[in-house]
Amino acid sequence: MQVTETLKDGLKRSYTIIVPAADLEAKVTEKLIEAQPEVEMKGFRKGKVPMPMLRKQFGERLLGDAMQDAIDGAMKTHFDATGERPAMQPKVEMQGGETWKQGDDVVVEMSYEALPEIPEVDLAKIKLEKLVVKADEKAIEETLGTLAKDAKNFTDRKKGSKAKSGDQVVIDFLGKIDGEPFDGGAGEDYPLELGSGAFIPGFEEQLVGVKAGDTVAVRVSFPAEYGAEHLAGKEAVFDCTVKAVKEPKPAEIDDELAKRYGAEDLAALKGQVAERLEMEYQGAARSVMKRALLDALDGMVKFDLPGSLVEAEAGQIAHQLWHDEHPEEHGHHHGTIEPTDEHKTLAERRVRLGLLLAEIGRKEKVEVSDAEMTQAVLAQARQYPGQERAFFDFVQKNPQMQQQLRAPIFEDKVVDLIVAGAKVTEKTVSKDKLEKAVEALDEI
Repeated sequence: MQVTETLKDGLKRSYTIIVPAADLEAKVTEKLIEAQPEVEMKGFRKGKVPMPMLRKQFGERLLGDAMQDAIDGAMKTHFDATGERPAMQPKVEMQGGETWKQGDDVVVEMSYEALPEIPEVDLAKIKLEKLVVKADEKAIEETLGTLAKDAKNFTDRKKGSKAKSGDQVVIDFLGKIDGEPFDGGAGEDYPLELGSGAFIPGFEEQLVGVKAGDTVAVRVSFPAEYGAEHLAGKEAVFDCTVKAVKEPKPAEIDDELAKRYGAEDLAALKGQVAERLEMEYQGAARSVMKRALLDALDGMVKFDLPGSLVEAEAGQIAHQLWHDEHPEEHGHHHGTIEPTDEHKTLAERRVRLGLLLAEIGRKEKVEVSDAEMTQAVLAQARQYPGQERAFFDFVQKNPQMQQQLRAPIFEDKVVDLIVAGAKVTEKTVSKDKLEKAVEALDEI
């Protein structure tokens, strides 16, 4: 096995790997000896098939595996010896592939960009400001108001009042298809909130304007993709009797409301609300501090960047921004989107910081645990209701997807580690000030 350097230019590397024919032959023999005890062939007992027959039967098939193993082994030996790490999967091309025949040496060209040497950073020099916001009475009252609105009560409207959207109508109904009642199409004293979308499209709109005591024939078509097959796409008429028309009234902000939200009394609910608001503020403040930290790190280091990584990142940024600006295209764009200089500058920053954080994490032995990964997969799986199992299987078989889920967890753990060692001063600010700082994050 021979590895010869043919290019060393900045981070670009090329090598010629020669695997002698004799080495390949030895590897094939090794694989045949390994397989021999398990092989059964007509006319021979299991494990007693002669080597020449095995070679004739399986030799060619094993040659490809032997080649792959030899090249992988040469690459591993090379990276172990040099300590280099490729920025992306090395490009491997066999020379004279068309004319190669058994008995020839295998000559392979391997090229890649190496990850750069990343300078040490004195993390203790980093100074950060942590914005602190206390949940004030006004914010707590606003949240309680929203909770009371969501926990609305319905009270009878004046006799003869017409139902508006948002009102509740109490109805008896009987649904028929072609004049015949159908299963699940009847109900009594059903409280239906108009505009809630609880019933099939077109139903609730036809009850706007009814009064208590009215009888109404509501005509609707079940959607073509309706869950119950015997109803999908069918026309139906519902005979409805309106028993009452009620208007929504926000619940009172009192102990009763607190109990509806699982708290002991109003004071306990206020405490929970304050806690939740402060957690939200902490999350926002962390984002602001993380940006300040990344800015500080970006100013502390300079090193060569692998062009392939910058190019891939710039392409991704251009692609993402194009989709953000053309949501109506539903993610379809044919051809490539050419990154601008602005995209390339942002890509350079991201790659530089990504490599730096990865290096700090590597040195500090930051690991993403199985439990953290499971948590991330679960969170993602919630976006596919009913298909969670399939999503789990997909992630398990897809290393790229695992990496996508692992990367942000790893980055956050490295950021937390740096913050823990930095000089952090707390600064109490108003909620508005925090919101402005969060809005400014979107500008980059």
